[in-house]
Amino acid sequence: MRHNPSRGHARCDGHGAHARPEWFTGLWYAIGRHRRGQDPFGGGPFGGRGGRGGFGDSGDEGMPRGRQFSSDDLQLMLLALVAEQPSHGYELIKALDTRSNGFYSPSPGMVYPALTYLEEVGFVASQAEGNRKRYALTDAGRAHLDAQRERVDTLFARLTHLARKMEFMRRAFAGESAGNETQDEAQPGWLPEFVEARLALKRALLHKSAADADEQRRIAAIMRRATAEIEGGTGA
Repeated sequence: MRHNPSRGHARCDGHGAHARPEWFTGLWYAIGRHRRGQDPFGGGPFGGRGGRGGFGDSGDEGMPRGRQFSSDDLQLMLLALVAEQPSHGYELIKALDTRSNGFYSPSPGMVYPALTYLEEVGFVASQAEGNRKRYALTDAGRAHLDAQRERVDTLFARLTHLARKMEFMRRAFAGESAGNETQDEAQPGWLPEFVEARLALKRALLHKSAADADEQRRIAAIMRRATAEIEGGTGA
C-alpha cells in the first residue's frame, strides 16, 4: 500500500501521540517518493539529470517517473551482470532484486525484451538450455561495457544506495535501537546522523533555490570540496 506523506507523521501507532525523529520522518517521506519513481536526493540543483551520464529521461526529481531506471540503464546493468557470469533471464532478475535488497526487481516483460535487443546488436549471445536461454557477453558487448564503465559503476552504486535505504527502513520499523554505536556500525543500514546530515544538506540547498550567480558559484565550490573529501575517504 502506498504511503501518503501528508498523513500519519504525528503518531507512531494507534495508542497515542509520539513524535518521530526528524530523520525518520524525512526518510520515510523520501522512501515514498522514491518508490513512485522520484529520487528525493536528485533532480534540479540537488542531484543528477538524465541524458548523457545520467539515468535516462527524467522528471524534475532526476529519475524516470514511474520506474527506477530507464531501459538503457537496465541494458547496461544486464550486460554488467552477464559479464560476471553467463546467466538466464530469471537469474538476472534475482540478481538485481538481491543487490537492491528487494527495492528494484524488473519484470520479465522488461528484462527479456532488453536481452533480445542486446543479442540483436551483438552484445550478448545466447545458448538454449531446455526451454531457457543462457546469455553470455560477446567481445562487442565487453567493449561497449568498458566504454560505459563510469555510468555502469554509478548505476550499481545507486542499487547499493537503494539496498541500504531498504535496510535502514527495515531496522527502523523493527524498532532496532540506534543507541549502540558499535552495533550500528556493524549493520548495513544507515546511522541516524548520516540521514540527518543528508536531509540538512537538502534543506540548505532548497533555501538557496533563488540564489544569484555569485552565490551559486560559492555553493558549488563548497560542494566540490565536500565531494572530493568524501570520495577521498577522509573525515573528522
